Amino acid sequence: MENSHFKLLKHWHQSAGKPLDTGEGLSDMDIIQFQALLMDNGADLFRAFKQGDMAVVLSGLVNLSYTAMSAVVLSGGQEDMFSAEVDWRHDGLMISIMRSLSKQLAACASGRAQDYAALYVLCKKLARDFLNADFDKSFQLVHQAKMRDRHFPASRHIPMPDLSDCLFE
Repeated sequence: MENSHFKLLKHWHQSAGKPLDTGEGLSDMDIIQFQALLMDNGADLFRAFKQGDMAVVLSGLVNLSYTAMSAVVLSGGQEDMFSAEVDWRHDGLMISIMRSLSKQLAACASGRAQDYAALYVLCKKLARDFLNADFDKSFQLVHQAKMRDRHFPASRHIPMPDLSDCLFE
């Protein structure tokens, strides 16, 4: 699954003429841009938790993972980076989810592809294990929406598709 998502975003960035894997990682300004996007996406996700609409929460998790995957691609990350263990156990408390996400968002300030990959893995795990959702289908729908709108893939300023059909009963 991660490999197909990685390939989707790598292809898009290459088609858009974005330089990939210069050997130097992300520039300071790229790290700042991605951190701002991740923090905006995280804030949107936390508001969705408060709202309580699981389709909106799923949308937030997928959008956050999409931004993280874009950072992995542009920082020269590889497809095999997505085996990271994530620090989250299902204890039934929303606060533990918020803390795990906040911790991983903060780690991404390093600009390292491994930290962005770990955030992607955490979002995928939460979508599957906490929400009981089809993460792959959700990611594909979000990707299609972003491509129709022609925004930088990590942009959060596009209408998100309804992901209700991606939630299992």
